[in-house]
Parts: sequence; structure tokens; C-alpha cells
Amino acid sequence: MVKRARLIYNPSSGREEMKKRLPEILQRLERGGLETSTHATIGEGDATLAAAEAVERGFDIIIAAGGDGTLYEVVNGMAEKENRPPLGILPLGTTNDFARALNIPRSWEGAVDVILQQHTRVIDVGKMNQRYFINIAGGGSLTELTYEVPSKLKTMIGQMAYYMKGLEKLPRLRPIDLYIRTDEGDLHEEVMLFLISNSNSVGGFERLAPDASLSDGLFDVLILKKCNLAEFIRVVSLALRGEHLGDPNIIYMQTRSIQVTSPDYVQINLDGEFGGTLPCVFTNLPSHLHIFVDESGQSVYKQNPLQQIKLPWKTTKAGVDEHEQEEQ
Repeated sequence: MVKRARLIYNPSSGREEMKKRLPEILQRLERGGLETSTHATIGEGDATLAAAEAVERGFDIIIAAGGDGTLYEVVNGMAEKENRPPLGILPLGTTNDFARALNIPRSWEGAVDVILQQHTRVIDVGKMNQRYFINIAGGGSLTELTYEVPSKLKTMIGQMAYYMKGLEKLPRLRPIDLYIRTDEGDLHEEVMLFLISNSNSVGGFERLAPDASLSDGLFDVLILKKCNLAEFIRVVSLALRGEHLGDPNIIYMQTRSIQVTSPDYVQINLDGEFGGTLPCVFTNLPSHLHIFVDESGQSVYKQNPLQQIKLPWKTTKAGVDEHEQEEQ
């Protein structure tokens, strides 16, 4: 039985030149047994509407093609629905934190092949007030970087654009007064930023939440206390090596829910997008969404496009396996 898929893509994702690649992507999906229709997003919030419509129309699979922002919108269109189809990801953005956390290949060929394997993993989803996220929520000046960096700059120089913007903001960093309530207790602290993580990959830092799991029903919460510039730089250098959790300026905890308030004006970042302002209640929704992942567990985010996952259908007209041809 042929399955119906809806591919929701951001035409402005420049890294893989989606418009040029679209015919090849659709052909590969069709050869793998997926009857795929497409929806090109036309502005903010459109991917959410398209995903909600796809669920209502009974599509068997939804595919999000773009960056973390596109994925965030698609998840928000699916999360409240009762019958949620599995979600495939084509990571065509700048950072692709969530794809990195699940080792979904960065090459579109490899990512398509993961979807065609039809193997899923069930993951937790975060809920903040009436919005949803699957990777990260946070507040503080540095968490605003992802939606402050111009799209054209991200397309031109990639992840370096975030680092450049971060260096620009460092001298102006100011602490915020935060009240936090969790199942484990209450906390009042002046902080530079706070992060509520569902995965281990945040902003390209693959060890920022080293103990985080996408399927344990818990958030990993990291709070950076008020500190000076030198201390801040030290913590960042430790975070690059995954050695920051023991630093005295870091508060770390795991919790199922967290309530955050502040007398200050604090913007919230959800999966790289502006998510509103405090006060907020964050709740973990365990085992809420099925994501296509590599069944063998051998794929990696930075996979070589020629080292793709072997699929039964991948034969040429002459009956010769494509992988055998590549090896020759």
C-alpha cells in the first residue's frame, strides 16, 4: 500500500538550494514508495497551518524540510492533534540542532533514506503555555541571537553568524531577576540566562546538556548565575568540552515541569524562534511524537552523501545495486 506524505518546505533555506533539489527529492521519495505532495511556506506561521491541515487530511507522513524554525512551526501544527503521523526531517538550515541530536544525516539524500526506512523513535515534546518545542527553550540576552541574526547573513556564513552576533552582545550582557518553581523546589537568583533542554544539542554545542535524553520525560535545566565577563567566557570554554556542569556559576537540574517568572522583561526562545515573554510554565509531554531515525543507528549528522543508508529498493534499471556501483 502506497503511503501519502506531505512535504512542507521553506523555499528560503539556501544551503541545499531547495528549489533546485525538489524534483530529485520527490523522485527519491516516490521510488521509495511515498506518494508525496508539497507545500512551500510563504511566511511566518504558514508551516504550522500546513502541518495542521496535513494531519486533518489524514496524511500518513509529514516531512519538514528547512531549518530548526521550520521544524518548530511544523511541530506546533501537529502537537495538539490527536492522531499525529510520524515526522520526517530534511535538515536544510544553518544549525539543525534537532537533526544533529538524532544523527539525521545533513545530506538530503541520506535524510530522505532515513525516512524511507520507516523506522521511528518516540520522543518527548515540550509545552510552554500554549506553544510547543522539541529541542530547547530559554531566556536571557544570548538566547535572542537566533532570531536577531539576519537570514541573509545566516545563509552566507552559516553558524558563524551567531558567534559574530554573540561577540557583539557580550559587553552589554545584563543579569535578569528570576523566580523558578519546579517539582524539586523553588529558586530565586540573578542569572545571565536559563536553558530548558530536551536534547543534548543546543546552538551547535553538542555537549551543552550531556545527560539529556529525548525520551526520559524530563527537561535538563541549565542556569548561568550572574557573573562577570571573564567568568562567562570561562564557562563557555568549558561548555565546548562538556565540562561546565560542575562550575560554581552553573545550576543544573532535571525536572518534568518548571514555572519561571521575573519582574524584568524577558523574551523566550523556543527552538530558535521568538516564543513570547515571561511568565511561563514549561511542561514535558512524554512520548508525544514519532520521528524517523536510522534503524541501524550508524548514520551521523555530518554523513558523507556517498555513504548513504542501504535500502532494499535502491537498484538501477539493470538490477545492479546503487551501492555496488558506488563502490566500483
